[in-house]
Amino acid sequence: MEKQHQWNIWYFIVTFSALMLLQSWWTEQRAVETIPYSEFLSLLQQNKLAELKIEDQRISGTLKEPINGRSHFTTNRVEPALADELARADVRFTGVRENTLVTTLVGWILPFIMIFALWSFLFRGLAEKQGFGGLVNVGRSRAKVFVQRDTGVTFDDVAGIDEAKAELEEVVSFLKDQPQYSRLGARVPKGILLVGPPGTGKTLVAKAVAGEAGVPFFSISGSEFVELFVGVGAARVRDLFEQARKAAPCIIFIDELDALGKMRGVGSFGGNDEKEQTLNQLLAELDGFDPREGVVLLAATNRPEVLDPALLRSGRFDRQILIDRPDRRGRAAILKVHLKQIRAGSDVDCDQIAAITTGFTGADLANLVNEAALVATRRGDEAVRLNDFTVAVERIVAGIERKSRLLQPNDRRVVAYHEMGHALAAVSLPGMDPVHKVSIIPRAFGALGYTLQRPTEDRFLIGAQELKDRIVVLLAGRAAESLAFGEVSTGAADDLAKATDIARQLVTRFGMSEELGQAVLEKQSGAYLGEHLPMLREKDYSEQTAREVDLCVRKLLDEAYARAKTLLTEHRADLDQGARLLQEKETLTPADFPPLARALDSPSPHTPLLGVVPGGPR
Repeated sequence: MEKQHQWNIWYFIVTFSALMLLQSWWTEQRAVETIPYSEFLSLLQQNKLAELKIEDQRISGTLKEPINGRSHFTTNRVEPALADELARADVRFTGVRENTLVTTLVGWILPFIMIFALWSFLFRGLAEKQGFGGLVNVGRSRAKVFVQRDTGVTFDDVAGIDEAKAELEEVVSFLKDQPQYSRLGARVPKGILLVGPPGTGKTLVAKAVAGEAGVPFFSISGSEFVELFVGVGAARVRDLFEQARKAAPCIIFIDELDALGKMRGVGSFGGNDEKEQTLNQLLAELDGFDPREGVVLLAATNRPEVLDPALLRSGRFDRQILIDRPDRRGRAAILKVHLKQIRAGSDVDCDQIAAITTGFTGADLANLVNEAALVATRRGDEAVRLNDFTVAVERIVAGIERKSRLLQPNDRRVVAYHEMGHALAAVSLPGMDPVHKVSIIPRAFGALGYTLQRPTEDRFLIGAQELKDRIVVLLAGRAAESLAFGEVSTGAADDLAKATDIARQLVTRFGMSEELGQAVLEKQSGAYLGEHLPMLREKDYSEQTAREVDLCVRKLLDEAYARAKTLLTEHRADLDQGARLLQEKETLTPADFPPLARALDSPSPHTPLLGVVPGGPR
């Protein structure tokens, strides 16, 4: 369409130029005889001229009596002094008029071409950036079409989500052999929605489906349907499905579906806005297209709670596939895929790396492998070692070390006692993760020190006592400061926030409070992008109940703080010795300080996330 539009403009330019040439030629060829200027002077002397019209470069007029059947004439003027001199010399002469045709054409056409070029390259480019999209292509889809050789992704490149792969293999079978798959009357789901936290591989698995089936892959983001003009998004939806039907069998993949399919009537100022029309058109297309055509719609979102219910009903998005964070075995499988891209040493064990990366997504693991390779490169090694992955994990979880930040001696002493308090509480309580490292080197995330606990397995259920022990570990840093200096500092600000959050969830969500019983006072958010802000929490209980909640939370925190002080008082010698050693070496491991290895002798259940207890104000 764009190319045809450009050709029409050039047709106009050529036609205009031809008309200008024709007009100039017609003017020159009018039925008026052009005579030499010397002859004009002779006729003037003979008094044969009846009327004259004198211009700057030309003289035209009529004769008293026709000569050779013509009574009109024209001649080009010659400078009078030169004409008199030539006449005395009896020379026949005439003036020659300068040809200004090219100058005239350039004067008319060149400005027009410059204006058109300026409009094309500046105004239209700016309009596309501002969301106008160009008036010619305003209703066309921006879907990027990938064929099998372009995706370059198969199920061999996807690991850690075996259940999701098994679900999507049915789609591949349908696209490869439709008659065999539908011989009993079954049909493939019209739409398949991939939901899960960010970085779990939703887009990657969609490309893998297209790569396995060897069909065209239409990929578009939900935000690309929404434009400034009302109705443009709906036109693009129609155009996308029309292109897909022509290329069937194929796959349509809409990433970030929540940008397009957000719940109607929420936050809008009318029923005719652009987003609602676009969503309505998508719903109509899902109702209208036949799955037997071989068009499969895949979509991905990490905000399923905001999608319109009409979009999720049966017959539209028939199937929802959860792509969650991988477990330990899944993480090991993902690491094997990414390790193919680097030169790994013989001591690299995927199972060991998977054990210290609890809670990591596929994207996190890809970043971890790259960070480990960078660490080995900076060290000048020929291969990536296991220790490089440990350093990379610490850098991702706790931030980069800031050795340039020098703490005052008193601050170093406070941070050392604070972190040693965390570490000793963790190794003394049952069910806590083993302590991997304690450091007072400031980190980029605002921590003046940190205690790194390394879990060895995934956990899905946590008991009430273990939650209370976690609060003890979090408050042990402040308890150590109180024992050593008789006062507390601002270094426990982040610890207090985490401890309070655990205590509140223990009371309001898990029903583990004796005073309030089994009632659930705050529902768990279904969002993958984090919990709702506290001021937005819905409270369907009385002020008296709210007061009881606050009292229960305070009681849990006070009990945990008292337990932490008692525990550290019993191990005061280890606390003082560990703090002094930590000030000397800045970083301690269980091998450097034996009391930190006590929990390693009797493994116990572990928490589901890699534990980092930072110190220092945030």
